[in-house]
Amino acid sequence: MSVPEVVREIITRNRSIFDCMKMDLINYTALAVKIQPDVQKILGNPVNLNTIVVAIKRYADSFVVKDEVEEKAVLKNARLALTDGIIDIKFSRTDSQRIDPLTILDKFSKITSNYDFFRSSDSFRFLIEDVEGIRRIFDSLPNQEDIFNTGLAKIRISIPAEQNKSDVVSYVAEVLHDNGIELVNAFFSQENIILILNEKDASRAYDILHSDIIRTA
Repeated sequence: MSVPEVVREIITRNRSIFDCMKMDLINYTALAVKIQPDVQKILGNPVNLNTIVVAIKRYADSFVVKDEVEEKAVLKNARLALTDGIIDIKFSRTDSQRIDPLTILDKFSKITSNYDFFRSSDSFRFLIEDVEGIRRIFDSLPNQEDIFNTGLAKIRISIPAEQNKSDVVSYVAEVLHDNGIELVNAFFSQENIILILNEKDASRAYDILHSDIIRTA
């Protein structure tokens, strides 16, 4: 991930910061100082403060042209896929000394093909269907109550390669927020954007985003 992508993700996850930025009520340098440790933690290397300030400024500028962004139809031609019954499994690199992530992926593939894997500087994370046998893979790890986050669903958004993906998460977060739905998390990959929501909100969120796609078709 690039610095701008990490900055957008951090801000999008924090509703109070997101709203303050949208209303132009935030000092970019102060915010950069606040999120610099998180940016460096995700990227795994030092990041210059001014680089973060520039990324924040560019993200803030996207709100100024919100109407133009909507006219460009952010979700035009996007494809959605909803999966209920998702479990978020996160464990640290220390834990990975007891159980190898590649071994986990191999075991997952024998149970289900519907999973996603993300790695950060200090942890590994899996999003997978909460089906029989998945949790038993982690029996050797202590404090399992801290590893599993359940009651979730994911919406995978696939955007055509020629379309700009940079505004999708902020746009989707705002659309869902306006309808009383908050994201639990959001992840970026080269091909998709994955939204994590509480399972109770997932079906309505899917309908809202699907209607937006139809409207811009």
